[in-house]
Amino acid sequence: MDKRVRQSDLPAIRARARRAGKTVALANGIFDLFHVGHLRYLQGARDLADVLVVAVNSDASTRRNKGPGRPVVPQAERAEIVAALACVDHVVVFGSKTVVPLIRKLRPDLHVKGTDYTPETIPEAAEVERYGGRAAVAGDPKNHSTTDLLRKLGPRRRR
Repeated sequence: MDKRVRQSDLPAIRARARRAGKTVALANGIFDLFHVGHLRYLQGARDLADVLVVAVNSDASTRRNKGPGRPVVPQAERAEIVAALACVDHVVVFGSKTVVPLIRKLRPDLHVKGTDYTPETIPEAAEVERYGGRAAVAGDPKNHSTTDLLRKLGPRRRR
């Protein structure tokens, strides 16, 4: 089963979960050069809910957020890698600067961010709380970073 879905599928995913009495979490990120910090974040997000939907930034959205030269890995491949994880139920690619449009479509019980945030600093928290959801943090301490990996690989990448 392909876990990759369209944005238009999100309301139906939510409705199925609600009918089954399940909670839904939304996690999001670029997931460029997938590393153990990404894995622990997504596993932690799944531990908080019955269904985990992961929103992956499109290539254009990644460039807007990270600048030229990013992403290193194209969006289809990043989505495929995330979809291969046992802890992930659905993957959707999004092109907006923030994940708010997807929150409005999915209305997750939880919007989960990594440990570089606190529940109080999650930018989308007010959007989720507006309909009774909540913001949460998952994963291990922010000791892993794609930007740091690229910095380490920098001289080698140019060869």
